[in-house]
Parts: sequence; structure tokens; C-alpha cells
Amino acid sequence: MNSTVTTYENITLITLHNVPADIGYIADVFTKIAAMDIDVDMISIAPSQSTTTSVSFTINDDDLIKTISFTSGLEDGSVKSVVSSANCKISVDDDGMVGCPGVAAKVFSAVAGSQTEIRLVTTSETQISILVTREDFDAAYAAVKEACK
Repeated sequence: MNSTVTTYENITLITLHNVPADIGYIADVFTKIAAMDIDVDMISIAPSQSTTTSVSFTINDDDLIKTISFTSGLEDGSVKSVVSSANCKISVDDDGMVGCPGVAAKVFSAVAGSQTEIRLVTTSETQISILVTREDFDAAYAAVKEACK
């Protein structure tokens, strides 16, 4: 692999539970967050549980208060937020991932070997991003760097 490993610090993970399973509603939430000039990075939407779902996303720690002020009023308070700040993102970028099975397995195995919990994963054809706690960052980063040699 000819991968580039990039890291980012001071990331807050927000998971919204009991969100209406309506992509129009979810789009409206992210439109309103964008209107507050808050940059959302990683996004993961769980499969719906009948009429509701869970949505996880990351923001910069500096935007936590603004974001929580907004999300706490969603659906008159029926949408519940779970927040975790002071996380780090490790991204593996490699154009060679396209058509190359097993890259995610290699990265996940490396992180598992460092006994680190992954909080969130997002991927594309050429990128794998994992979110870990600040406490686990050094071990996870070293493991990912070694796996990508």
C-alpha cells in the first residue's frame, strides 16, 4: 500500500437517537447546522428502526455548545443526544484501495491489536476514517501507521 495517514484532534462525536427515519428531516437538520457555520465531517446513519433511526456525526470541539443548543430542541426534545468530545480522527487515504479487497480488514485488525475502541467509521473508495478517543489515539495511530507500511 502507498497510503497517507492523516490525523485530526479535538473532535466531538454526536449521536442523535430517535430521529425520524426521513431523509428530508435529516437533510433539514444538517442544513440548519450548516447555516450556523458548523463544519460536519464524518456522518453515519444507522438502519431505521421502523419510524426512527440514529444519526452520528463529528464536529470540531469548539462548535459543541452551538450544536447541542440546536439539537436539544429537535422534535420537541424527543431526539436524544449522546456526546463525546476530545476525540481524534485517523484517516487512511490511498487511491490503490479501489479494487483491493482487505484494506479495511487490515486497518481494523491493526486497531484491534492495539486494544483500541473505534467510536465511528466512515469510508469511501479511497479513504478509511476512524474516530478514537484521545486516550487511545497514540496506540491506534502507531498501529495504523505500521499496518499501512
